[in-house]
Amino acid sequence: MATITREPPGSAAAKGTARRLCALLAGLAVLALALVASVVFGSRTTSLGDVADVLTGSAGPTVTTVIESRYPRTALGVLAGLCLAVAGTLMQGVTRNQLAEPGLLGINAGAAAGIVTATAFWGASGSTAAMWWALPGALLAGVLVQIIGSSGSGRSQVRLVLAGAVLSAMLFAYIQAVSLSKPEVFDSYRYWVVGALGGRSFEVFTAMLPFAAAGLLIALLLGRGLNALALGDSTAAALGARPWLVRGAGLVAATLLSAAATAAVGPIAFVGLAVPHIVRAVIGVDFRFQILLSAIIGPSLLLAADVIGRVVMRPQELMVGVVTAFVGAPALLIAVRRMRGNA
Repeated sequence: MATITREPPGSAAAKGTARRLCALLAGLAVLALALVASVVFGSRTTSLGDVADVLTGSAGPTVTTVIESRYPRTALGVLAGLCLAVAGTLMQGVTRNQLAEPGLLGINAGAAAGIVTATAFWGASGSTAAMWWALPGALLAGVLVQIIGSSGSGRSQVRLVLAGAVLSAMLFAYIQAVSLSKPEVFDSYRYWVVGALGGRSFEVFTAMLPFAAAGLLIALLLGRGLNALALGDSTAAALGARPWLVRGAGLVAATLLSAAATAAVGPIAFVGLAVPHIVRAVIGVDFRFQILLSAIIGPSLLLAADVIGRVVMRPQELMVGVVTAFVGAPALLIAVRRMRGNA
């Protein structure tokens, strides 16, 4: 007669916690490798020895200039990747839609429209001015999409995505009209719109940091609320959560994060879509851990894409926004197929 062995009550929870801890440690190791690769590899060949010489002050001026020029783009890659990945996780949790991300829900387009408007009509320039104009544009776009997606009979995931697509198309048409009618705006916009980490200074990083920190802090506080919201509004309310407050705070946090990243490095697509799917496949659906791991995997993915863009077309560079599009398009198709299978 077969003997049924039961695990102790806390063993399953302990295994889950151990798995999540291992995933976080592995993610940190991958991020460390991405940081090293971002500093070592580029359009000009360097080595770990060259980096060590620069850090000790024994390198020549040419090598020092090359290595130090990679510091700002590496720092921006970490912060922008974190912002986009966490914003995508928040949007998917708030809308309960696995296709949601700032780009698909119009937030990136709103931020871009705010920057173009300020540059064209008020002569705004500089990273700090871009941040302040990106925020209201992104917030307005996010609110409009939520209002349109929630109108009618009930809340529809498809309606949210369609509203974001329509609003993005309208905003990008406006951006095209303004930038083409004003050559000075087009000259600065055409490089920014592709999405790139190069050509930015630490001033951009400094201007981006407060918005990213505020958005990340709100996101970390929303973990339990998002877990409750995933069970449905009525269940979340019964558990003591306030669905309207969780959604509102999640939208604000996602707006702060995505607007900061968009203003700093341009509208980089698909990072906010692909990273949450990767994280869920590794550690499950607990948003407390999803947000933490997304903040680690997002920078790793963006830095890896930037390194690929620098190496694949030496001595020229392929902008990181182009590389993430090549990676993200298959991720979107896989996500759609998984949703169809679940349905």
